[in-house]
Amino acid sequence: MHHNKKSHPIHHFDITKATSPLKILEEFSKMNVFGGGKLGRAFDILTLAKSEGAKIFLSLAGAMVPGGMRKVITDAMRNGLVDMLVTTGANITHDLIEAFGHPHLVNVQYKNDAELRDKGIDRVYDSFVDAEGFPNLEDHLQKLVMEYFEENNKEGFLHTSSNEFMKWLGSKIQDPNSIVKIAYELNIPIYIPVIADSVLGLQIWLKSQFHKIIFDEMRDLTSIQDFYNEAEKACAFMIGGGVPKNYMLQSSLMSSKEYQYGVAITMDRVETGGLSGATLEEAVSWGKFTWEAPKETVYCDATIALPLIVGAWAEFDKSQSKL
Repeated sequence: MHHNKKSHPIHHFDITKATSPLKILEEFSKMNVFGGGKLGRAFDILTLAKSEGAKIFLSLAGAMVPGGMRKVITDAMRNGLVDMLVTTGANITHDLIEAFGHPHLVNVQYKNDAELRDKGIDRVYDSFVDAEGFPNLEDHLQKLVMEYFEENNKEGFLHTSSNEFMKWLGSKIQDPNSIVKIAYELNIPIYIPVIADSVLGLQIWLKSQFHKIIFDEMRDLTSIQDFYNEAEKACAFMIGGGVPKNYMLQSSLMSSKEYQYGVAITMDRVETGGLSGATLEEAVSWGKFTWEAPKETVYCDATIALPLIVGAWAEFDKSQSKL
């Protein structure tokens, strides 16, 4: 870290030294003011957590895959910056769309969204899924859900959890760049607290109308609680807010320890009182973080901040391995 607690002149960002993601964040850390300073401090906290043996708990809201972040996430996993993932069903749904052969599209020309609807094209801001993307996904999921049911049901009843299903699904996916596949290979647990709130969940629900299938949220909760309790130190790394953020943070409420490090990247406001915009300092009052815990909230589009952090970490980790 480059932080001097005594008053001193500002370090002005030196573009001649900002020659890589790591060098950019080092300059931000030295600068230590405004949004750039926050991003630099966030990276410093993550490197500190890793150096002190903390497990990195990543919560991933929104739809990061349509935003071009799929490889960034898998690179973070491969480079040891993710030990556990809590995510929306949307992120997994979009990962599977690509895993089954339909990349997201950009620069799709259209007059209005009614035209897109007529063509069967789905829009996520300025990213698109072509007309065959979801039908192809649904065909694959229908077969896979039935295969999972046939392999794991007991006397015609399947009692499972999102975490257990993700492990099994990861073993079946062929795409080496899939988030679900990489998590399986690296033994990184994935939790989808509200799996029903996604196309993935809808396909499971369709099969549940004809077969006895229960996805047990309490079983997931037991699993993540055990994972948290077994971690000697825990760092919360939050991309966006929503259910993934709270689900991950609440693990500390049923434990004898709080999170010891925290980094949040968000665009949400604090004034609405919602969890998504709640500061990490506010979380101290709930017993989710210690007051002394190094923590930083970066107000930035995650598609800007996350590649810088993950790229810098890969570079930093490689340099440390040579020492």
